[in-house]
Amino acid sequence: MNTKQLKGWLKHGDFILLDILCLQICFILSFWLIRGYGNPYGLSSYQYQAIILIVSQFAVILFTNNYSGILRRKRFDELVAVIRYIVWILVIAFFYLFLVKDSAEVSRLQFGFTAVFFIILGYCFRQLNKYRVFRSGISRNRSIVLITGKDYAEEALEKLNDPKIYKDYVVSGVILLDSDIPVEFEGTNVPVTSLGGEAMSELIHSWVDEAFILQPEDLPFPTQLVNDLMTMGITVDYSMTAISDDRWPVTDIRKLGKYRVLTSSIKFVSAGQLALKRGLDILGGLVGCIFTAILYCFVAPLIQIKSPGPAFFIQERIGKNGKPFKMHKFRTMYLDAEERKAELMTKNSVSGGMMFKMDDDPRIIGSEKKNKNGKPIGIGNILRSLSLDEFPQFFDILIGNMSLVGWRPCTLQEWEKYDLQHRIRASMKPGLTGMWQVSGRSQITDFDEVVRLDREYIENWSLWLDIKILLKTVWVVIVRKGAK
Repeated sequence: MNTKQLKGWLKHGDFILLDILCLQICFILSFWLIRGYGNPYGLSSYQYQAIILIVSQFAVILFTNNYSGILRRKRFDELVAVIRYIVWILVIAFFYLFLVKDSAEVSRLQFGFTAVFFIILGYCFRQLNKYRVFRSGISRNRSIVLITGKDYAEEALEKLNDPKIYKDYVVSGVILLDSDIPVEFEGTNVPVTSLGGEAMSELIHSWVDEAFILQPEDLPFPTQLVNDLMTMGITVDYSMTAISDDRWPVTDIRKLGKYRVLTSSIKFVSAGQLALKRGLDILGGLVGCIFTAILYCFVAPLIQIKSPGPAFFIQERIGKNGKPFKMHKFRTMYLDAEERKAELMTKNSVSGGMMFKMDDDPRIIGSEKKNKNGKPIGIGNILRSLSLDEFPQFFDILIGNMSLVGWRPCTLQEWEKYDLQHRIRASMKPGLTGMWQVSGRSQITDFDEVVRLDREYIENWSLWLDIKILLKTVWVVIVRKGAK
C-alpha cells in the first residue's frame, strides 16, 4: 500500500501556512510601530488592508512557483525567493488598489514596514521549518532497496544519495541482478547481495518500504522478482523503461533522487485519503487514551494484587513494511509468560506457528480460577474476553505507530517465519482491529485465511470500509464473539 505524492505547491502546505501566519504577524508589528500597541483588525481601514494582503498572497501562492524546490534551496537563494515573494504580493495589492482607485485609503508606510518585517521573519520561519523537516525526516525515512546490475550500482548510489537533494528515503541495501558474489563499493556501507535465496529472505524479513529497479539495458527484465515483490506487497519503482506487463500496473510517476521512475503498488491512496485516515486515528487515539487512563485506575491494582509487576506489557512488534516498534497492552499474563511459551507451542491452535493461540492458556493471570463449567475466570481472562487489554494501544495509534484498523502486528519470532505471500500483511500500518477480528478472530485457525482477509482489506481499502469495520468491532466486543 502506498501514498500518491502531492503535486505542485500542495506538498508544501506547512510552508504556505507559515507564510500566511507570518505575513499577518508582520502586518500587526508594522501597525504597532506606526500607531502604537493596539488591534489593527479593529479599525475598518486596516481590516481592508489586511484582506487585500491575504488575497494578494493567495494569488502569489496559486499562480507562481515560489515553493518549487524550496527544500533544495541554499540560504541566499531562499532570501532571494522571500524577497521576490513579498514583492509580488505588493505588486498585486497596489495593482488592485490602482484599478479600484482606493490607493489613497491605505497606508503605504504600513505596507512597506510589513514587507521589511516579512523579509526578516519569513526567511527565518522558512529556514527553521526546513530544519524541522530535515530533522523529523530522519525517523520517517522510507527504506529502499536498489536492484540493478553491478556496473550500474555505484553510480546509482551516488545519485540516490546526492547531498544536494532533499531525501525522505534511505537506501538500505543493494541487490545485484548479474553477480553471484557480493561486491563492495567504496564510500558506502550499504549491504550488497546477489539475487538469490539470501536476498529474498532479507526482503521478506527486513524493513523494506520500496524496491527501486534500475533496469540495465543488457539484462533481461526480472519478471519473477517483480512478481514476488508485488506478492509481498512491496511498492516497486521502475526506471523509465518500457513496461508492458499488466500484472504490475503503473499507477504513479514520481521522482526518486535524480531519477524519474514509474511506480507500481498493490494499492495506492491519495494524500487526502491518508490524511482522513490519520485524522480518524488521532481522534480515536485521543478518546481511547482518555478511557485507558480511567481503566488504568481500576485495572492496575487488580493486576498488581494477583501478579506483582508492571501493569503494562510492552513488546517489540513488527509495523508497516517490517519496521519494528514498541506495542503497549495491559499485562494479562504472568511475568514468565514468554519463557513458558516454548513448552506450550504443541498446543498452539494456529498451524505452522505463524501466530500463537490456545484455549485456556495457563500463562494468563488468574487462569487457575475456574467457573462451574471449568472455564478460567481470572482478571487476565476477563480483560482479554472484553478486549480491555488492548486499550493502551490507543497510545500507539496516537503517536502513529498503529492505526485504528489494519492487521494485527506480529512478534519478531513470527515475522522470521513469514514466507513471501505472508509479508503483504505488513504493507500498511498494523491496527487495533481489522478484517480478522470481525470475521471470527480466534475461531479462524488457518493463518493463510488470516492473510487472505488482510490482503482483501488492503486491496479494497477505503475510509468507509474502516468505519464499517470499527462499527462491527464494537458489536463483536459487546457480544464477545471470537475473543479468548
